[in-house]
Amino acid sequence: MAAPRGKIYLVGAGPGDPDLLTVKAARVLRRCDVVLYDRLVGKEILDLIDPSANKLDVGKHEGEQHAIQENIFRLLLEHACAGKTVVRLKGGDPLVFGRGAEEWALAINSGIDVELIPGISSAIAVPGLAGIPLTFRNVSRSFVVITGRSGDNKEPDWSRYAGIDTIIILMGVKTRAAIASGLIAAGRNSHEPVAFVERGASLDERVIVSTLGEVAAGRVEVTGHAVFVVGEVVQIREMLLSLQGGGCP
Repeated sequence: MAAPRGKIYLVGAGPGDPDLLTVKAARVLRRCDVVLYDRLVGKEILDLIDPSANKLDVGKHEGEQHAIQENIFRLLLEHACAGKTVVRLKGGDPLVFGRGAEEWALAINSGIDVELIPGISSAIAVPGLAGIPLTFRNVSRSFVVITGRSGDNKEPDWSRYAGIDTIIILMGVKTRAAIASGLIAAGRNSHEPVAFVERGASLDERVIVSTLGEVAAGRVEVTGHAVFVVGEVVQIREMLLSLQGGGCP
């Protein structure tokens, strides 16, 4: 008799701080059999996993994304078909610039039970924790989240985003100068403020504030993973940092 099929959980690990993991996600991590985790999932979150579970690092590296994803598909099926409870653990939210929907479809097509446990997306949480609200009365009434990477290597049509108040770019550090140049060419003001939030939601967080023109000129140094924010809301950070409490009225 064939072993009963297991279950796959698509779990968002949030922006990095383990305190921002959902209660449900933490509960599932404590009782799973196998975890396939991405490279942006921190040690403190990995430490929540049942010690007896099989933890598999499936983080992607530049140029190897397709092969690694195919291996992830294979591992998900292999362990779930063996009757195990499998967690696919992703930084942020599984369905925001991840392959979560493809893994969801794989499970359904294979007759495997699947459940989504959303995570807090770094696109919203990281700027907010740094004091940059994505919307603010009379400053920004709209925002868009875009990826700095393109699977087909084509330059995005930046004119589509020219009229949106706040732009959040994930995975855009490497191509930041080209992104900034494209936005300026599409009509954004070169003096518009921008911010890069490195290592967001951690004690090592660093915020770099500049302008779109400076980024386009290649004058802004950013190291490692960062959320790239474009818009007047960047200036709200300075206002919030300058406030001093005067006590209750």
